[in-house]
Parts: sequence; C-alpha cells; structure tokens
Amino acid sequence: MKYRSRSEIIAMILQAANKGATKTRIMYGAYLSYAQVQEYLQFLQQKELLSYEQGTHLYKLSEKGLHYLHAFDQINDIISVSGKTTVPTTAVDETVTI
Repeated sequence: MKYRSRSEIIAMILQAANKGATKTRIMYGAYLSYAQVQEYLQFLQQKELLSYEQGTHLYKLSEKGLHYLHAFDQINDIISVSGKTTVPTTAVDETVTI
C-alpha cells in the first residue's frame, strides 16, 4: 500500500463510520493497526468529527465529519490527475480517480 496522508486516513475512517461502525470495522476499513485506530478515534472524537454510542458500541459520523468528507472530496476533485489512483468518496460507495 502506498503512503497515505493523515487527511486520507481520516477520510477513510470517517467513510467507514458513515452509517455507524465498530472499532474493528473501522480498523479493517481504513487498514490501520489497533494502536493507530485508537489514536485516530480519540483525535476524531476530540475534534467532534465522530461520536461514540455507548449502548451499541458504534462510532458514527457527525455533521462536522460529513462536512470534512465533502471538503475532502472537493479537494481531491480539484487536484486529481487522471488515471493514477483511486480514493473512496463520501456519500456514496464509489471511488474517485486521481
């Protein structure tokens, strides 16, 4: 796997948690180790991009997190160079070619 920026990793985590996801699902969806996912989840909760529901043990995307994903997609669209790599998009389960 190629080097991913912090913003790409955050986008992958938020996409994985879009409709609610467990820590394990996020870990596998974003290709992170347990230690990495712990650090990112704590950071994203502090920044109010994700919320955690105690009863269901699910992480869910906040309004602020959804805004981040939309902004991330727009930036990727602006800087994309046709045919190099793909990055998951936000609202729908499709990919954007970079």
